[in-house]
Amino acid sequence: MIRKHLTIAVLAAAAIASAAPAMAQGIEIGRDGVRLVDPNSRNSDMRRDDMRRDDRRGREIGERDAVRIARAEGVREVDDVRRTSRSYRVIGTDRRGDDIQVDIDRRSGDVIGVR
Repeated sequence: MIRKHLTIAVLAAAAIASAAPAMAQGIEIGRDGVRLVDPNSRNSDMRRDDMRRDDRRGREIGERDAVRIARAEGVREVDDVRRTSRSYRVIGTDRRGDDIQVDIDRRSGDVIGVR
């Protein structure tokens, strides 16, 4: 009787131990979408993301990015995009047909002003 209980306990422990790695996966939701993440590789992925971020520090956003940001601020139709020394100025109309001008920082992509 004791041997039977011992055998059942060993089998139960083995079943639980083999199921643990399957439960250890994580889900990461980011700019690349939803993906499964292995907890062992999480640190190396974070380091790679940090390096990519460092590479982007010296770069500027492009004209397309400036238009995308301006559209998020309410620009419906883009009439002109002007590049100044430190910013992009996107000129267009909003959904009501009124003129709108959005100034966007070239390095960070932050909205400086909306008129």
